[in-house]
Amino acid sequence: MNENDYKLAVAEWGRCLSDYSKIANLIPTNYIFELSSEQIDKIKQQNKYVDVCAEVGVYNGAVVLIFLPLDSQGHIDKSVTEYQYTVLCPLKYDLRLQETKEFSITKNAVLSGNLTKVDDNTSTSFPVSEQPVLDQDIAVEAIERWRNEGMEWFFRECNEFGGERVFRRFYIPMQDLTHPYPEVIGIKCSFGLRYNDIYQRMLVTLIFISFHEMLQEGNSESIISNTYDWAKPCPPVCRIPELGS
Repeated sequence: MNENDYKLAVAEWGRCLSDYSKIANLIPTNYIFELSSEQIDKIKQQNKYVDVCAEVGVYNGAVVLIFLPLDSQGHIDKSVTEYQYTVLCPLKYDLRLQETKEFSITKNAVLSGNLTKVDDNTSTSFPVSEQPVLDQDIAVEAIERWRNEGMEWFFRECNEFGGERVFRRFYIPMQDLTHPYPEVIGIKCSFGLRYNDIYQRMLVTLIFISFHEMLQEGNSESIISNTYDWAKPCPPVCRIPELGS
C-alpha cells in the first residue's frame, strides 16, 4: 500500500467511528487478520523500533491493519513508501491454539558407606516461559467475549461517546511478530475484549496466534505456545512518539 492509499484508508476509518451501522457492516466479529511469513519478514526489515504500529483503515470497502515502518526513535520512517497491510477476512479453517508445558523431575538418593539409604527425595522443576506467551484460557476467553459482545461494545462507544474512544491504531511489541524459534510460517490475528484495570473499562486488543514448523520441539522446563502478547489500542494507550494520542 502506498502513502496516498494509507492516508485515504485511515481517513475513511475515522469517518466511520461514530456510525455504528457502518462499523457493524465492516467488522463481523468472527473475522480475523492473516500475515504471511513474507509479510512478517518485510515488517521486521522495515521497522527499527521495539514496537510496531498497526493503523486501522478502510481500503476497498474492507477493514485493514496497516503496519507503519518506524525508525529507532519511534518516528515514521519517511524513506519507506510501501506499507504492509492485512485485510479483515473470514476464517477458512479451524484455529488451533496450542500450549505445551514441559517439566523435569529430579529424584535424589543418598547411600551411606555401608550402602544404606540415608536420604531420598524428589523435586519438580516447573516451566519457565521463554516467550511473551498468553495463558491459552485467557486468550480464548477474550476472543469469545469479542465474538459475543463486540457489537455491544461498538454500539455503546458510538452512541455514548461519538466514537472518540474507538481504536485507531494498535501498539504491538515487535517480539510478538518476530520470535526466532520455532520458525514462524504465518500469523493469524483476532480481535479480543479484555477488561483493563487501569482504565476501568473493556478495551479491544489484538491476539496473535502463530503457526510454527515444529511447535512441539523445546527444551526441558519450558513453555511452548503459539499464542502471543496483547496489542494495546490507541486510544487510550498511545506510546508511539510521533503518532501520539
